[in-house]
Amino acid sequence: MTRPIALITGASSGIGASYARLLADDHDLILVARRADRLADLAEELRAHGAAVEVLPADLMANDGIAAVTDRLAAGDVRMLISNAGAGGYAPLADVESADIDRLLTLNAVAPIRLVHAALPAMLAAGEGTIVTVASLLAFSAGSTDPRAPRRTLYVAAKAATLGFTRTLAGELADTPVRVQVVCPGVVATDWNSGAGRSIPWAMAPEDVASASLAGLRLGETVCAPGLEGQDSALDDLLAAEGAFVAGGSQPALAARYTDPRA
Repeated sequence: MTRPIALITGASSGIGASYARLLADDHDLILVARRADRLADLAEELRAHGAAVEVLPADLMANDGIAAVTDRLAAGDVRMLISNAGAGGYAPLADVESADIDRLLTLNAVAPIRLVHAALPAMLAAGEGTIVTVASLLAFSAGSTDPRAPRRTLYVAAKAATLGFTRTLAGELADTPVRVQVVCPGVVATDWNSGAGRSIPWAMAPEDVASASLAGLRLGETVCAPGLEGQDSALDDLLAAEGAFVAGGSQPALAARYTDPRA
């Protein structure tokens, strides 16, 4: 591999494969997913466009799969990490098996952090690097009562963690050359979640999500919501609300509602 190397998880289809196709003109690629046959097909396609491609089958729901990818990242040559692998697991929490809780949280929340932790030292030492994590607009939906939204407690917990992790990491790395971005798409027309998005008229194409992310990196965006107009204003409002909540709640005395004897 002679060009900058990008490692993409969840690369066998959908958003991950779209990132790979968009990057193949000027990056060499490490493609990670469970489905080795699909990775092999995509690798053959991308090699025809001039990219050197390494295929790394791994299940990021399992610790040994995470270890295989972190070991590869520890080689120190990856300059772009796109942590895209994920699964919905939509269901009321009471209906979720205990083993599935561990698997879904490992995939959606733990694996992205482990991969960044493995990739970051070499990026900092090289003085260059890009970290992209794919979350979801549902990361902002904990208080939503929209009846169209799926039963999503575990998924929101994981994606909200990914959102908070990446935004905080961006602040931590603000004075370094390493760029950080979290991508928050809405419904996307992919095979993900049994292909449910394909039947929804307002679903976004996966290649548009990946394209928006890469354009957002050029624009210096830490948060990329591909379909959101006026994103800067919305983020300013979010930051103001978060600041007011934290500053307002960090007081030595109880709020009046907790001391009112009528409460």
